Parts: sequence; structure tokens; C-alpha cells
Amino acid sequence: MVRWLALIFLFLASPAWAADAGKPDLVLTGQVLGADHQTYKPVTFDVPEGVIRLTVEVDYARDQKTVVDLGLLDPVRFRGWSGGNKKRFTVSAEDATPSYLPGPLPAGRWTLLLGVPNARPNSSAAYEARITFERRPGVTNFAPGPLKAAPGWYRGDLHMHTAHSDGSCLAQSGVRAPCPVYRTVEAAKARGLDFIAITDHNTTSHYEAMAELQPAFDQLLLIPGREVTTFQGHANVFGPTAFIDFRLGDPSVPTIKALQDAVAAAGGVFSINHPSSPSGEQCMGCGWTVPDTDYDQVQSIEVANGGSQRAQGGVEGPLFGVPFWEAQLNAGHRITAVGGSDNHDAGLTPDTPGSVGRPTTVVHAEELSTAGILAGVRAGRVFIDLDGTRDRILDFSARSKAGAAAMGGVLTARKGEAVAFTVSVTGGEMAGVEVIRDGAKLPVAVGANGAFTVKMGDKASWVRLNLRDAQGRLLLIGNPIYLIPLP
Repeated sequence: MVRWLALIFLFLASPAWAADAGKPDLVLTGQVLGADHQTYKPVTFDVPEGVIRLTVEVDYARDQKTVVDLGLLDPVRFRGWSGGNKKRFTVSAEDATPSYLPGPLPAGRWTLLLGVPNARPNSSAAYEARITFERRPGVTNFAPGPLKAAPGWYRGDLHMHTAHSDGSCLAQSGVRAPCPVYRTVEAAKARGLDFIAITDHNTTSHYEAMAELQPAFDQLLLIPGREVTTFQGHANVFGPTAFIDFRLGDPSVPTIKALQDAVAAAGGVFSINHPSSPSGEQCMGCGWTVPDTDYDQVQSIEVANGGSQRAQGGVEGPLFGVPFWEAQLNAGHRITAVGGSDNHDAGLTPDTPGSVGRPTTVVHAEELSTAGILAGVRAGRVFIDLDGTRDRILDFSARSKAGAAAMGGVLTARKGEAVAFTVSVTGGEMAGVEVIRDGAKLPVAVGANGAFTVKMGDKASWVRLNLRDAQGRLLLIGNPIYLIPLP
């Protein structure tokens, strides 16, 4: 009984990937017979060229006390053995379900190994193995489905580093050492975050650790990310796990268009980091100076960076990313502002800028999944909580005679029409709300009920909000509603 309860728990906890939700490419069926008792039964199948992820799910009849264990071999080597603790597993070049080994997926004859520790004499138990091939990179979800299936505000950190790049923390002896992924995950859990993206520089090696940790952290979504670090700027890529070549300027990635096209093909979100940082010897490649950037293929810009806040002694200063972002909005691009701690030490105390979750990006998403959070970022119903609190909220909506829009949305109205806005604030006063239009603060008063109006002009514009405390310190940064005049 204990064995079967453990098996059921582990089956449910086994990682699943969103890309595998469709119809399997192969369905293999057969019988485990009494004659197979205490033998290893090979089930072979062919993997075609071009497969980048392989997922196997096995079910079998248990009514006659038959027990089946699972393992996998590729044409060259052993790829893993999970025994009876999983019925579903995946392998790819960058990550694999614990018990299995990541690595290239060679084309040819593979073997699903069925170990049979028990089959009663003369018994016959049907099995079915469903095998799915992924041929194109896509958004990966390390969790077996959404962690929460309800819409709501979800709080997270979109920029963090571990031992897989330049993250470090204190070892037992007190010396500084490369910091393992689990320390960052534990710090995010303690902060009360709903999601994090670990974004080590250019590498994909941290995904293996994330895939292992996700089942144990079933209230904290681990989003795959990496910081593409070039000589002319840094950008986070969220969603896919497949390798994306970062060598901008090399023949392999001759232009920023090639890099952005690769991210788009993989279904990733491309997010420019700390764009106002210096470049050159002071901070090599830190500021965004990449020529010919297609800002219509930039989904978000990190306007608040925890490391920058710590370096300049506050949020607003020469490293603040809002002016860079607003310049792109004024150029007609719809890009979501996000924040990130840029944490390099999971042991920083929570009141320190750059600690895990400070700042926090708060996303309104339909569900707590990788796809859900990334869709929320793309949609722009996002604000940045610079202190990383657990409860502050900034939201607003607008209404015209033609319709309505929420933060991140688009609203049309006739030239000269008074567009009605309604603000919702938690953890601050309405008196602290700033209304920003096209980068300039508007001299409008937000009523105690959160209402204010703005007249539609004769050209496209945008309106967004900030929230400050009584001393003028910036607390929250909101994203725009885009206003389009009707002809």
C-alpha cells in the first residue's frame, strides 16, 4: 500500500510541458505477460531527425498486480531509469525530468525499457506508451499544468542569477561561493512570490535544476529564462529552453534582427534589461546601444533594476530606465514596462534593493503558468512594485463613447472627447497618484473615487500612472492605456 501511494503521488508530481499537450506522435501498445515476470521488456521506436524534445507517457493495467518500471535508451547511450516512480517523463538537450539525462536526441532506434518486477503466472496486462516529438522550440512549463487556474494579480521577479552564471552567496564557512539554484528559489518562496524567472547569462544549464525543483515548489512558478548578454546590450528571453545563439555580430548572429527573429520563432518574450546603464569599460555591454533594434519585436523593457537602484542610492537617477522606455512609447511602440531585482546573491536581506523580489513585477494573468504570465506581460496589464510588497495594487481603466480598455489596452475616441479614467489603488493614497501622458506629468487631480478625465487629442497618445508616498518617493510604476483618435 505504501508503495502504491508513493507511486500515485510521484505520478501526479511528475513535471509536464505545455508543448506536449496535443496528440502524441506515436502510440505503442502491447501486453505484459506472466512470462515477463522479473525480466526487462524492450519496446523500440524510431525518432526522426530534427526532434528537440521527446516526451513519454505510459499507462498499464494494474488489476492483476502487474508492476511495470520504466527506463530509456537512445541509439547511443543510457538515458535514465525512473523505475515505478513516474509514468511521464521528458528529455531534451537542455533539461530532462529527474531520473533522466539531458542531451542531444539522436535520430534512430530508441528503446523504452519496461522492467517487470511482478507479473502473476498466466496474467496479461495491457500497456500503452504515448510518445510526443517536439520539433520546434516553444514555451516550456516545468509544472504539470497551471499552479493556479484562476485569473488574478501574480507577483514575481523577472531577473535573477545563480551559480550557473555569476550569482554567489555565503557558504557554510562564511566564504563566498557560487550560489545553487535552490537558494534563489527558497528566497523567492520566503518573499511570498508567485513566480520567478532565473536568467543566467547566455546559458541553459540552470533549466535542469529548475525542472527538478518545480514539483517541490508547487506554489511558486519557475519560468525558464536567460539573459542574452551581448557587447552592445543585455536582454532577457523568457519562455523557451532551447539554445538561442547570443553571439551578436558574429557570422552566426550577424544582426539584432537575426537574434530577435530567433526569439520570436521560439515563442519567447524579448525584454531589454537596464537600458540606461553605462557601457564600455565602466560596464561592458550593460546599456542598450544595439543599432537597428526592431522595437516592435521587443515585448518588454526593464525600467526598474534592483542593482541599479542600489548603485545610485534610489529608484530615480541616471540609471532609471523609464525615460528610455517612454521614448519608445512616444515613437509609437507598445512595450510593457517590467522590473527585475537582477539578484546575484540570494542571501541579501529583503529590505535591500536587488534582493530577490525587489523590485517585484506584478502581472494580471488568466492563470499561474509560464504561458499565462508571458501572455500577461505581452498584454501590458502590469505594474512594478519597487519595494516588493505583498499587497500594493495599481490598476486603472478608461471609457469612451466607443468602448472601454484596461491598463495595457487600446481605447478609441473622437478628437476632443473627454475620456473617463478610473483608478484603483491599494497600499497608497489617491493623492499620491501621478498621471503621465506621453512622458509628461499632467496637472490633473484624481478624485477620492479614483476618477479623472483626459481629452482625446488629434494624434495617438498614451496615459499611465505612478504612485508616490507622502514624501514623494516612487512606490509603483504603471503601464499605459493607448489612446487612438477616431477619424
